[in-house]
Amino acid sequence: MSEIRDINLWESGNRKIEWVRQNMPLLRGIEQEFIKEQPFKGIKIALSVHLEAKTAYLCKVLAAGGALMHVTGSNVLSTQDDVAAALVKSGLNVYAWYKATPQEYEHHLSCVIEISPNIIIDDGGDLVHLIHTKYPKLIDAVIGGCEETTTGIHRLITMAQHNELKFPMVMVNNANCKYLFDNRYGTGQSVWDGINRTTNLIVAGKNVVVAGYGWCGKGVSMRAKGLGASVIVTEVDPIKAMEAVMDGFKVMKMDEAAAIGDFFVTVTGCKDVVTQSAFERMKDGAICCNAGHFDCEVDVATLSRIAVETKEARNNIQGYKLSNGRWIYVIGEGKLVNLAAGDGHPAEIMDMSFAIQALSARYLVATKGKLPPTVITVPQDIDNYVAQKKLESWGMKIDTLSAEQKEYLGME
Repeated sequence: MSEIRDINLWESGNRKIEWVRQNMPLLRGIEQEFIKEQPFKGIKIALSVHLEAKTAYLCKVLAAGGALMHVTGSNVLSTQDDVAAALVKSGLNVYAWYKATPQEYEHHLSCVIEISPNIIIDDGGDLVHLIHTKYPKLIDAVIGGCEETTTGIHRLITMAQHNELKFPMVMVNNANCKYLFDNRYGTGQSVWDGINRTTNLIVAGKNVVVAGYGWCGKGVSMRAKGLGASVIVTEVDPIKAMEAVMDGFKVMKMDEAAAIGDFFVTVTGCKDVVTQSAFERMKDGAICCNAGHFDCEVDVATLSRIAVETKEARNNIQGYKLSNGRWIYVIGEGKLVNLAAGDGHPAEIMDMSFAIQALSARYLVATKGKLPPTVITVPQDIDNYVAQKKLESWGMKIDTLSAEQKEYLGME
């Protein structure tokens, strides 16, 4: 039994799903394969990913392969109620709604775990954490799972290092066809989509501070530069800091950057990245947002505590006036700006990421009982298959190595 806001919204959600379906040729092809093969017949899948149209289409593709889908969202501000309604209308089980309270969010996570899933598809690690801590009796039924995010991978690696992970988890985020494109081009574009549509301010001529220069940070910085901003990168990793310098960006400590930044975007996967010392140095009108998975990178709780006045400056933008008279603004409550204030990554990008998800889930079922309870790399043939199919969808062909070339390279 589903728990959603309003089933009557389904037609709007259906239009959104159909739009992304038309722009996700890899998933369309996989859907046809799954319909014929039925790889998930009788398999219960618990999924917690940002519940918008692209995720909804992934859910329908898995269901087309015979899966019994139980779906929730991974962020309370990214769930789209009309999309949830459309999934329920098509026969899937959904437990989610926009702006759920923390208690409602935890309840919805529990709803998809309590069905005793065989496969878990996670975004940030909440489902895996929950089944290990609250529902350990259900672990034996789990074949394995897939993790979508850098943050989730970090949590899984920590669990595996402490021998706490009880079933195999495929590191979807670490597949080449995921992080090289989703994290860089997807995050790069969708972050600025969210910022631009929410603020209606120009980026050109502004100072943009990007915290973290991993693949997501690279994408955000690249797009900011393309929009005409001067980009400042803050880092804790000296190698990544060098990369940022050689890519043409300034590098400095956060407290130094705080005094000159106009926009602040955190993409670290860590906590307490923009804190009180930075807030107190910021210029009047500075705008903060987060593109890391959890809403702890910008310390909104402390900002709220030290503010002498607060206001809703604009839809999805909260203003905080400090004792020095300056206003600091936060987009989307410090949650993922590209989803809390936008529609997430472009459909063509998620086509690759979700193709990896779908094929990795099939791989888990096909290798049931053969994989160790640890983090698993996406098989190279899945990565290559997705890349080849993506090129084909663009109408492009590439060369292949001859037998002599393979021998020369030591590949035979």
